[in-house]
Amino acid sequence: MPEIDIVLVAPIYEGNVGFVARVMKNFGFCRLVLVDPCTLGEEASTRASHAQDVLHNAVVCTIEDVFARSSIVVATTGQVSKSVCTPMRMPFYSPRELRERIGTAEGRVSILFGRENWGLNNDEVKKSDMICTIPTADEYPIMNLSHAVGVVCYELANLPGKEYRLASPYEMGHLYRHIDRFLDSVHHPAFKRENTMIMIRRILGRAGLTTREASTLHGLLRRTEWHVDPDALDREKEAQRRHKNQHIEDASSLDWDAREE
Repeated sequence: MPEIDIVLVAPIYEGNVGFVARVMKNFGFCRLVLVDPCTLGEEASTRASHAQDVLHNAVVCTIEDVFARSSIVVATTGQVSKSVCTPMRMPFYSPRELRERIGTAEGRVSILFGRENWGLNNDEVKKSDMICTIPTADEYPIMNLSHAVGVVCYELANLPGKEYRLASPYEMGHLYRHIDRFLDSVHHPAFKRENTMIMIRRILGRAGLTTREASTLHGLLRRTEWHVDPDALDREKEAQRRHKNQHIEDASSLDWDAREE
């Protein structure tokens, strides 16, 4: 099963953090991550009840750290797009649908929960791979932070064992950068770039790519680039030759140094 981090982004009330730790332990989760949290004291400890271990072992880090180390980042939000023409908060999944998407993967999955007063900001949502929303009643759609975490944890509890490992955050970041460069090579309109990259991140994020699949997409992009710019193949071969020669020279230098010693 994936390693699931429950990430609270800038929580305002320490009591809510304690309640989150408690409901996480109710459903077997222990990996609590705090980004720019409020000061935690006696109230948080009291609300956590018998989940003191979850609360005390919480990791404090930056939102950049969360994105850098996660194979998949899921943004939870009550504000969703109703049109496919506004992709920032589309497409979205319920917690039960989220279980179906990530249940058999192995890797770190970080689920972001935003501030109690206004949730996640657009940049945090934009960088996320998937969007999750809890279907609530129209007359009162806003949930308490710990209640929202509880619903998601309930749906994700007791996931099956691993079947395949997801591509690493580094591998996915490399692929996104390659796609961004590819858009330059085919003269993709600059004013469409941001929305295009958001949609690509959504598509590949919910696909849950393996390392081999990410590598295959790199290969397809490279072959297309060679057709767009035939000289690109020669440049790539020359770069590989220089890299190989440099590696040989470095190895020879180390071997010579070892003999001298």
